[in-house]
Amino acid sequence: MSDDGWPLDEAGLLAGVVAHYRSALAGHGEALGWLERRRIGDAEGLAVFGVGFSDRTLGLSLPAKVRGRDGDIRARLQGVGVLRGSGHEQFRGCVTFPVLGAAGGVVQLYGRTLRVDDRLGAGAHRWLPSPRRGVWNGAGLDTEVIVCEGIVDALTWWCAGFRSVTACAGPDGFDDELADALVERGVSRVAIAFDADTAGDAGAVEVAARLGRLGVSCARVELPRGLDVNDVAVRSKQPRDVLGRLLRHAVWIDSTPPPARRPPLSPPSAPLLPAVEPVTSTTVGASAVGASAVEPPMPPSAGMVDGELRVGFGEGAAGRWWRVRGLGRASSFESLRVNVLVGRGDRFHVDSFDLYSAKARAGFVTAAAAEIGVDEAVLKSDLGRVLLACEAEAERVVREVQSPTTPVVELSEGERAAALELLRDPGLMDRIAADVARVGIVGETSNGVVGYLAAVSRLLEQPLAVVVQSTSAAGKSALVDAVLSFVPPEGLVRYSAMTGQSLFYMGGGDLAHKVLAVAEEEGASRAAYALKLLQSDGALSIASTGKDGTSGRLVTHTYNVKGPTAIFLTTTAIDVDEELLNRCLVLTVDESVAQTRAIHARQRTKETLAGLVGGRERDAVVKVHRDAQRLLEPVAVVNPFAEQLTFADTSTRTRRDHAKYLGLIRAVTFLHQHQRPHHQVTVDGVEVVYIESTVEDVAVANRVAHEVLGRSLDALPPQTRRLLDLLHDHTTTTTTGGGGDGSGVQFTRREVRERFGWGDTQLKVHLARLVDLELVVAHRGEHGAHVYELAWDGQGADGSRFVIGLTDPTTLTPATLTDYDRPRSGVTGMRSGSGRGPVGARSGSGRGGRGTGSGQVSDGEEPLVVEEPGNGMVPGASTPDVVAAVGG
Repeated sequence: MSDDGWPLDEAGLLAGVVAHYRSALAGHGEALGWLERRRIGDAEGLAVFGVGFSDRTLGLSLPAKVRGRDGDIRARLQGVGVLRGSGHEQFRGCVTFPVLGAAGGVVQLYGRTLRVDDRLGAGAHRWLPSPRRGVWNGAGLDTEVIVCEGIVDALTWWCAGFRSVTACAGPDGFDDELADALVERGVSRVAIAFDADTAGDAGAVEVAARLGRLGVSCARVELPRGLDVNDVAVRSKQPRDVLGRLLRHAVWIDSTPPPARRPPLSPPSAPLLPAVEPVTSTTVGASAVGASAVEPPMPPSAGMVDGELRVGFGEGAAGRWWRVRGLGRASSFESLRVNVLVGRGDRFHVDSFDLYSAKARAGFVTAAAAEIGVDEAVLKSDLGRVLLACEAEAERVVREVQSPTTPVVELSEGERAAALELLRDPGLMDRIAADVARVGIVGETSNGVVGYLAAVSRLLEQPLAVVVQSTSAAGKSALVDAVLSFVPPEGLVRYSAMTGQSLFYMGGGDLAHKVLAVAEEEGASRAAYALKLLQSDGALSIASTGKDGTSGRLVTHTYNVKGPTAIFLTTTAIDVDEELLNRCLVLTVDESVAQTRAIHARQRTKETLAGLVGGRERDAVVKVHRDAQRLLEPVAVVNPFAEQLTFADTSTRTRRDHAKYLGLIRAVTFLHQHQRPHHQVTVDGVEVVYIESTVEDVAVANRVAHEVLGRSLDALPPQTRRLLDLLHDHTTTTTTGGGGDGSGVQFTRREVRERFGWGDTQLKVHLARLVDLELVVAHRGEHGAHVYELAWDGQGADGSRFVIGLTDPTTLTPATLTDYDRPRSGVTGMRSGSGRGPVGARSGSGRGGRGTGSGQVSDGEEPLVVEEPGNGMVPGASTPDVVAAVGG
């Protein structure tokens, strides 16, 4: 025993660690909440099995490093594996479950993380590095035992009332110590409740073969495919009933000797194992169910085939076969209306009715007995077992409807390596720009990159939204389709149109961290209010009147939809709901003649052999990007340059545009998470992992922001602005009555169409907008035709309208967490300047003294005059061209 009361032997050290973790769990709300959600938060179970939580406070309870008689406690904990060589706790962030040895002491420790955490390379399941020893719940085993793949599954059974249960250390973790313990306890029958996956199937067969050689009978508890025991319990309203039903339907494995004939026991004294003889079968599956004089509750050949349940009873001329259709339409637990067919030989009877209606069942049995010549008592017994089989399948369907889950895509080693190679590429933004062009986007690389960043931002807490605005047939849908092709299917929800309240009645997590794309903004006009709320608040909630399922009285039901969600819309309208527009990044496609020619050339190329080859390559490119986005993990983004950034503040509109600008920086940083060091900070006892933005991230965001946000701050839609510029060029180059400045020059729509190649509808729409804004004057000409005159002198045509006052990234200096509380430099204690004045108006003063808004900064002596760049863009980037500069 050390001077500080810590034991020095391994068992004593582990006991002390377990005691510390148990006390930590009592005050940790997040860990207790996780246990409750996993249906293993039973207070008795937590106490019996010493469940705890590693909250990183173990080091605070240890004595200081000492040498001599007591030795170094920390070094001993590192020796047993509780502490790593770096000093970090092996189980930090884990709920811990001790495993006891034969003598009763702790010999091993298992940890389960609350969330994905691969920073230590340990994964979600953690053990001490010493060999796996001990038997979990060894003292609670009876003559019939449930063997699980893991401790969480075993504790799930225990909390549901099935106390004779133990656990392996994985599907291949059934060891000699556990086998010996089962034999010593006189166990005669074992139910193997391994996960319903390939590894679980193989492990169950191996355990059954091993126990069979020891004279122990084994049955397989058949779970829904892809789930484990804990998953089933979490998805069930009554875990005890559901698990009991699965146990009663366990399938005897033919590699074990027949079990003793005796009636099944009831929980909690022992699990319910069916007392049936095994049949010869080479597989462990739905067809490997035994038959005996005492027939099991489930029919011997029940199974789903092509969406319908098929069941057979008896053999030869007395055999009956059943078929049930419509189980896939089950939507609640109150009714089960299906189509049922029963036959014998070449005679059959079929009807549709509610299986939960006793009257309907009785009528079906009577009619069927007369039709196929079978005793009513036999058919009634058959139908009862068919009902149980239907109920199990219907329950699975209803759970999927009420609690939809996002499919998990497992990547192969090759796919993962290719995706990581992309994410770790120093020229990642250049790769994205090039790949956007490869998938078919012609001349819209800048828009493609912005759309890609917006799609990736769905994984952040404040995603971006995008509206692509253009005239009909300009290619906006093609642009959105190409961008969204990079999004994994499980992260994308697409609709052609939406009704006003359709969003409110989606499943609770249907839109969380996904992209919601609607084909046309007009198709979403009735849902515009919901879309605005979803973008601003990240969630939706509605109270609706409905009937109570039990009493039939009117009650209020609350429906919730969780976000956040990245929204993509397209529109041909010039005037779009302003409340929706100012929440989105507005993109516009190039409608010039040169762009049309380039699109035609691409369309012709697709018809050639090169186009065929390119299409195959496109699929490979898209696959890599989808896999890369699957590898992006939720992580916070910190911008150490945030306080140095500037933005225009000339209108209230810039309040939301400034947030979009910061969102662009977050998205760029988040996309580079595999190239950024991960940091940790503890906030209110919770460890938060974050990455930091770099100067390069700000530079990339600046380049796209000048084009995208500059347009949105312009009073005119992009294509209307482009027409205004073209008209100015047209009038100033026309000498007739022009006077050199374009004043007095009149023109017709025909002249503009012929010179610039615009379509008549396209020209009408944008010209009418200019007339409404009094930038163009319409006159009545000869024969009633209109002629137009430009009333704009070209102010802002030099591109200054796109200047949004962004900070030159080369002037930024990083800040650290400690800098936020550190006194500012300077005599007055105010923050020192950035070395340059803001371009345009700065949002918020950010400075005091003489440096406020003047291009000067106070250094405590005399003002330092700093030269202001002309446009606030990155030096050398004269145009906001992402193709050339996005990866710089």
